[in-house]
Amino acid sequence: MPDLLLELRSEEIPARMQRKAAGDLRKLVTDGLVEAGLTYEGAREYWTPRRLTLDIRGLDARSKDTVEERKGPRTDANEKAIEGFLRGAGLNSVSEAEVRTDPKKGDFFVAVIRKAGRPTDEIIAELVPAVIRDFPWPKSMRWGKASREPGAMRWVRPLQSILCTFGPETEEPVVVDFTVGGIRSGNTTVGHRFHAPEEITVRRFDDYVDKLGRAFVVLDAERRREIIRTDAEHLAFAQGLEVVADEGLLEEVSGLVEWPQVLMGTFEESFLAIPPEVVRLTIRANQKCFVTKPIGGEGLSNKFLLVSNIEASDGGLEIARGNGKVVRARLSDALYFWQTDQGGLPDLESLKLSGADLGLDLAKPLDQRMAKLDALNVTFHAKLGSQGQRVRRIAALAQEIAPLVGADPALAKRAALLAKADLTTEAVGEFPELQGLMGRRYAALQGEHPSVQAAIEDHYKPLGPSDAVPSDPVAITVALADKLDTLVGFWAIDEKPTGSKDPYALRRAALGVIRILLANKLTVKLGSVMPAGDLLSFFHDRLKVQLRDEGARHDLVDAVLSGGGDGARDDLLDIARRIEALGRLLATEDGRNLLAAYRRAANILAAEEKKGTRIGDVLDLSLLTEPEERALAGAVDRAEIELAEAMGTENYDHAATALARLRLPADAFFDKVLVNAEDEKLRANRLALLARIRAAMHQVADFSKIAG
Repeated sequence: MPDLLLELRSEEIPARMQRKAAGDLRKLVTDGLVEAGLTYEGAREYWTPRRLTLDIRGLDARSKDTVEERKGPRTDANEKAIEGFLRGAGLNSVSEAEVRTDPKKGDFFVAVIRKAGRPTDEIIAELVPAVIRDFPWPKSMRWGKASREPGAMRWVRPLQSILCTFGPETEEPVVVDFTVGGIRSGNTTVGHRFHAPEEITVRRFDDYVDKLGRAFVVLDAERRREIIRTDAEHLAFAQGLEVVADEGLLEEVSGLVEWPQVLMGTFEESFLAIPPEVVRLTIRANQKCFVTKPIGGEGLSNKFLLVSNIEASDGGLEIARGNGKVVRARLSDALYFWQTDQGGLPDLESLKLSGADLGLDLAKPLDQRMAKLDALNVTFHAKLGSQGQRVRRIAALAQEIAPLVGADPALAKRAALLAKADLTTEAVGEFPELQGLMGRRYAALQGEHPSVQAAIEDHYKPLGPSDAVPSDPVAITVALADKLDTLVGFWAIDEKPTGSKDPYALRRAALGVIRILLANKLTVKLGSVMPAGDLLSFFHDRLKVQLRDEGARHDLVDAVLSGGGDGARDDLLDIARRIEALGRLLATEDGRNLLAAYRRAANILAAEEKKGTRIGDVLDLSLLTEPEERALAGAVDRAEIELAEAMGTENYDHAATALARLRLPADAFFDKVLVNAEDEKLRANRLALLARIRAAMHQVADFSKIAG
């Protein structure tokens, strides 16, 4: 079967767009082919900084003939209805329609529309230009003289050539001929911009890859990644070093080169006095280079690895030297930031009021930066005040939370006061992603308690589902206070997430609170540190997401959130533990049979309650006439006692065990005892017994929410 090769070559494709663009190309083309009635065996996309390529194997040579039947109106319908049917079906007269008979509805018209299949190259010649014209680039441009014309084609950067061939392996493929944006398709491309700019004629994919390889172009992005990774590791190892892993940078760099050449550069060891995170970010952000460290050692080395797109005649010495020169200049700036942040601020006099109000020690550089943040009156949100006001709220809340998580309130307040101080430092101004980490560095330099240092860095965490959560009690306290202040504040001004919109990352903040509490097994009644109501419901929704991601059944989550009494609804750890215990119970035969017994009891009660049947307020022991109902009543008495003890100590496995013991007497009761006895007193008493079973089980969860 024939194969399709398509290459769209442009002046440049930004690295961050390449992978998605190649995927979009594959989806748009293959969807279009399928919609046209074609099938194919496989498709794979490729990308480089200058080209998007699509290889489709086993494509039909032509689309299949199709027959479509469209049912029309009855033959005795009015003229207008018949004319509308003919227009919609593309028929000229009723003589072109068939008449069918339905025993119930009589005779009616049917249009039988036959479409002959088309050669695949014709379909491609229509499809690809449409894909190119409507390609979903996040940013695109017009170029050349044609850019002034209405409807001029747009592309991420000027499109330079289109290669499109189609045919079976055993024959010479044809060029699928079309023109889009003034560019006519062909069977040629060019190789590396500098090493092989000459035109190359290709036939099919294997030939294309081979000729590109000889023209200094590695088409497969994954292969370019591995070349860079392997060469970098070998080059570093030869110097007794190892590469500091950076998958994001590896992805980016592999999208910047077609012929990757890994080289090593150096900078003065004196720059290693800068924190390694700053060195790494400086080199990464400005030069897209990898840093190295001694094998098995601590800290960084003064050697870095760069990836060139040119195989230089001098082995890359001049390229490495040039990059080293730029790196040294950038590190000089970073060293200046690092040293400046450790010194005093020149306008200290103007900071005294803020310093005194916040209880800061203005002899210390980080305290000065916090006073500056307050004095600058930097807005956090127009309706929620300044950053300084927010820090005051977080500090007060941290002191309130500290005893609940076993933290020292004084240390929690100190950490909260300094947590945002590094926002005004030179280092964070240059590298915002270092906020928190730089604060920790500066806190260490001025002798802050280790827990305060940890809290300054970790209070932003967790930033995502794979991010670690704080574990130090002071860090936990400040992280909770920071997130709860955000949630309570935005709830107060009615800026809640709606649909997919969450501009203030409130879902992430709530999930952060949940993960901190669950990971550290902390019992914190959220109602004691924030207003209840719909914000608590928001936490419940996020808890459902978190627990489902961890494998919990959604119906068990709903069951526990709906039962157990209101007192437990603001303790997220308690909810999670009850869900785990309920899951273990229902995994047993006793648990499954107990659920069946519950449903039987609940269904009987619901039916009788709907009819208005009287149900006894209390169980009258003198009316228990059958041995099975006396046995069940005794089992319920014992279960209630054990439940009260288990729930009081939050031992939910014991609570589940207590419920499980109801299984056998409940089964015997339903087998031998008629609940709806003719005697009204007996019936009311037996219904009261079932109501006690339902109430006992609802202490753990609302079993009516459980599926299966």
